[in-house]
Amino acid sequence: MHYKRNQVEEAISHLFGEQAAKSSSGLRTRIKRLLDTDRSLPRNIRSNRPEHANYAFYSSDSPGKGAEVSFSSYEAFAIMIGLQMLNHNWPQKFAVETLRRLRRELEKQHKKILRLDPAELFDEERIRLDAQPGSLAVNTAFPIFLLIWSDQRSANDPAPSAGIYNNHDAFAVTIANAGRSSTWIELTRPAHSLSAQLSASLPRKRGRT
Repeated sequence: MHYKRNQVEEAISHLFGEQAAKSSSGLRTRIKRLLDTDRSLPRNIRSNRPEHANYAFYSSDSPGKGAEVSFSSYEAFAIMIGLQMLNHNWPQKFAVETLRRLRRELEKQHKKILRLDPAELFDEERIRLDAQPGSLAVNTAFPIFLLIWSDQRSANDPAPSAGIYNNHDAFAVTIANAGRSSTWIELTRPAHSLSAQLSASLPRKRGRT
């Protein structure tokens, strides 16, 4: 399935708690900036570096002025994750480059997540019974995280890193170095919630109504 931009904006708007039928101008502006950054960063499909070979939110080059671009279910999901990264004050360019670099793995996880039965994933009794003493509290039986971490910075330190992990591996990475800070973005519940919102959204004609 592919979705028009208004459908993506409105689905994300509802998940972010906006009550109006139409997404707010602030949210639309932030989405536009992410999309514009993705288009403006250099891209070479022959590059062996995924952040240069992939788009974060598009399947192909721009079709040209006046043409309408649609988004896959995954691309809508990536836009939502990009906004969550901005909400944690990660720079816009870093968010787009990270989602470009992780696109293949993140897209694979997204497809896998959506194949899982929501009734089992979000069964509170099962989640409670599966929880171990001292383990991380999660709201799904199959938690997957986008983890972003950084160590104390100096001129020679590397930039922040990011990867896709289950909760146990994410915790191990987080505590690997003293003073390490991290951002955890859970992917399973948002993927299913966004999919449901997109399915309920309706395309809107371009221009004034």
